[in-house]
Amino acid sequence: MNYAARYRNADLVEVCLAGAGGFGRCLLAQSVSIPLLNVRVVVEREPEIAVAALRELGFSPSTWMLCTNATEAKVAYSQGKKVVTDDLAAVIDLPFAVLVEATGHPEGAARHARMAVEAGRHVAMVSKEADCVVGPLLAHMAGKRERVVTPVDGDQPSLLIGLISWAEVLGLEILAAGKSSEYDFVFDPEAGTLTSNGHSIDCPQMGETLTGETTDLIARIARRARLAAPFVQRAVPDLCELSIVANATGFLPDRPDLHAPLARIQEVPSLFRPRSEGGIFSETRVLDVFHCVRRPFELSLAGGVFIVVRCGDAKTWRLLGEKGHILSPDGRTAMLTIPRHLLGVEAATTLLDAAILGETSGREKPSHQVDLTAVAHAELPAGTHLTMGGHHHTIENVGPRIVPAGALGPDAAAPFYIAANRTLIRSVGAGDTIKMADLDLTRTGELLQLRRVQDTLFFPSRETAVRETA
Repeated sequence: MNYAARYRNADLVEVCLAGAGGFGRCLLAQSVSIPLLNVRVVVEREPEIAVAALRELGFSPSTWMLCTNATEAKVAYSQGKKVVTDDLAAVIDLPFAVLVEATGHPEGAARHARMAVEAGRHVAMVSKEADCVVGPLLAHMAGKRERVVTPVDGDQPSLLIGLISWAEVLGLEILAAGKSSEYDFVFDPEAGTLTSNGHSIDCPQMGETLTGETTDLIARIARRARLAAPFVQRAVPDLCELSIVANATGFLPDRPDLHAPLARIQEVPSLFRPRSEGGIFSETRVLDVFHCVRRPFELSLAGGVFIVVRCGDAKTWRLLGEKGHILSPDGRTAMLTIPRHLLGVEAATTLLDAAILGETSGREKPSHQVDLTAVAHAELPAGTHLTMGGHHHTIENVGPRIVPAGALGPDAAAPFYIAANRTLIRSVGAGDTIKMADLDLTRTGELLQLRRVQDTLFFPSRETAVRETA
């Protein structure tokens, strides 16, 4: 694709960024070098984070203004300054084209996206915590206004949805799709250690699992999982992101908690196929994640995305294998990758597509196929507050599961991020699913309100017809 031609003669795109940490800061930094993009407004509930980022990136105090209300924001904007505020309501009437929602806060992200859609803006949804709960509704609301709510290039859902659609256009048969997990498992043969996410254990036996015949591959990955038992092998963000992909593509996980094998990159095309062909899945068109096992000097997939496809014409794929593409030893399946996710560094393509072309990086009309739900990993007594925290926005003693979507009645499994930061009103046993009736819902919240509207759209009851959203 010729991106220069794609955006030829386009006007400058004004952007409002909500959330200046992590992804948002990357976008703010890269935007300085993008002629067609101007991140003019920054919303951060801790404004000092945004101010610190601007200073670190070389913006002098004369080029931005910290505003506490809409009047101050309009004055600063009219003076050509960047506007920094702690409340989207103060800047929602400013003439930006796209809101980048990167707060990572489920309630705040839902509120921001809803406000932007109602104001007629495009929304680039980085905050997967809200997207996996109400993304289909937000896309529907935006479509009615000839706007888009879109996943964002630079993060795995957008990249994987794009890779799947690319392969479908080419007529490739996709057996499975997924992503490399957030952190590799790195085995150091000299030290005999296994390291992941900054933690190391003595594990010399892992070296014995890195080579061997393909015939004992399943046993080998089972042994790796046992050896790596001290590490977390199911990450909430991985399941959350694949839930978004499922709703966009119709690809589904093979099991609620994923298989999540610890695998070498070259093993993936042998593993990510049906069991009838020596793989780990019960069927095809499956979503899953793998933990990249490698030595320190070996390449990583860098948290990138991939598909495993059927090798059609044997001569063609033999030629491709000779050129370095990753084929299974029997030559029947191949792994095709996007070995990167550059966060805000590459987000601009999505923002320009939305503002200039009115296009989404996802699917125009995502459906509601699955829910990311919450399961107790320990006994949780009534009164337990399900505090969400940490870099991965986890809940202590609560794990994620991907299940078929449904309306949120009292006995329904609670979506993970609706359960987050709520209190249990009855105990939940270890291994049990947290249900909606288990939660204190006296504080409804924006996310739950939107989800109830989404339920009427996708799961109308006999009494309630599908209704138009405001």
